[in-house]
Amino acid sequence: MRLRRTGPLAATLAVLLTCALVPPLAAQPAALPPTAVALGDSFVSGEGAGDYLPVTDLSGTPQTFPGWSAPNGNAFFCHRSANASLFRADLPGITQRVNLACSGGRPQDVAAPSASRPNGRSVASQLDQLRATARTGDVDLVLIGLGSNNSSFTFGQVAELCANRFIADAWTGWWEFWAGDVPQQPCYPADLATPAQLAAATAETVAAVRQVLDVLDEVDADGRHRVVLQDYTNPLPTDLAARYHSEDGRDDTRDKFRALGAERYAAGCPIHRASLSPGHAFSAGLGALVRDVHATLSAERPGADLVLLDVQRAFDGARLCETDAGPAGALATPIRLQDGPSGVPVTDLAGKDKIDIQRIARTCVDLFQTCQESWHPSAAGHGVLGECLTGAAATANREVRCTRSPAGVVTVG
Repeated sequence: MRLRRTGPLAATLAVLLTCALVPPLAAQPAALPPTAVALGDSFVSGEGAGDYLPVTDLSGTPQTFPGWSAPNGNAFFCHRSANASLFRADLPGITQRVNLACSGGRPQDVAAPSASRPNGRSVASQLDQLRATARTGDVDLVLIGLGSNNSSFTFGQVAELCANRFIADAWTGWWEFWAGDVPQQPCYPADLATPAQLAAATAETVAAVRQVLDVLDEVDADGRHRVVLQDYTNPLPTDLAARYHSEDGRDDTRDKFRALGAERYAAGCPIHRASLSPGHAFSAGLGALVRDVHATLSAERPGADLVLLDVQRAFDGARLCETDAGPAGALATPIRLQDGPSGVPVTDLAGKDKIDIQRIARTCVDLFQTCQESWHPSAAGHGVLGECLTGAAATANREVRCTRSPAGVVTVG
């Protein structure tokens, strides 16, 4: 005969028995903060925008400004700015922003430490930095600016070539044989990037961005992330304002035009007018490069959230020497050199002779950090690029163009 227990005591025993058999709930991990990340080169790192943040080097040490005579490979000279577009954009829902881009960054720096190549900086690969970021944040948005520096050419080399030719032409006469065979002619399209070089750069960039997408698929737990591929904008106009065409009756088609050379340098645009069209063709080539990267990877991964952000016309009306307002009214930084590693930019070349010019130019060659901010988006320029990123982050389109009206209104569509 089986005894049956009923009543309050039996009910209490049943509850206790049930609780003993059910394991306690495990503590749930805290949700990671929604995070936006920047990868790539100087146009997204914030070069030229000032307020540069410490950058952790390969040894794990955060590097602050090491002095103007320090090696340019120091991690700090990645120049990650607190004013970069990533931090200026309106990104609802994003609570953490991490800038992993590096001035001078190349496609090979995505998977390998920059220091593993000549003239690289002592930072880990951008993929390793991305993996570390994904451990503390849910990566929802990635801004990539990549392609202007590669195995074939770099933006810095292009800028240096065209500016140096103008300065040499302005200060050195054809008859001054002692100076050697100094190139003084305007830049031509083939001087900047040939079709073959652009094709090679495109292939390198496709491979690098593909690696980024692979790692995002690995480290982003929820699988939801938008990748914005941003192209480049030219810091110079298609033609200079009329006041910069000639000085003392000399234009830049004459032999030796120091007064005009000094005037354009002070305004931030030491360049031949004939070099402007090839320069814009070069910028258009970079735009086509990024567009091809977007098209290739969109076809490979139709489910990926890839947005092309065209900023070629984002600085219209406010480029260097486009108006009479001078460099203060431009969205790009002027070319500024130093006379030795003084930290003081030379803003005026008036009254300087050829020896002075050679010495000042040499400082840039020997200590690139003294001039590397030249011809990059300024803090105001990054404010505009931040508006562009705001639109690209919110759009339902796969391709958007960011333009600036003559009145300064920025539109993304």
